[in-house]
Amino acid sequence: PQDISLIDARRAIQMFEKVNVPILGLVENMSYFLCPHCGEKTEIFSSGGGEKTSQKYNVPLIGKIPIDTEIRVGGDAGKPIIILNPKSHQSAEFMTIAGAVASMISILDYK
Repeated sequence: PQDISLIDARRAIQMFEKVNVPILGLVENMSYFLCPHCGEKTEIFSSGGGEKTSQKYNVPLIGKIPIDTEIRVGGDAGKPIIILNPKSHQSAEFMTIAGAVASMISILDYK
């Protein structure tokens, strides 16, 4: 991710830690480009920032969302990628994130 995005993420982590809000994990948006023709992953922006931030703050990196026109087009139309193309790699990424969040929420103790 770009440095400015990581700065915002780090500030958010620090803010939530100060007010004792559980941080379930990090999601790296626009993490890579997946070629629709050959399936090759290309990291357009700098890489490794999500992992480093995850390790530094002891917050799991629960997913990496690719740069994808189908995600953008569906989002603009109000149709998530998991509805438009449920068997796609992009949908699988979102489902992995959703599963991780659901697992973590199920064990949180809010008293």
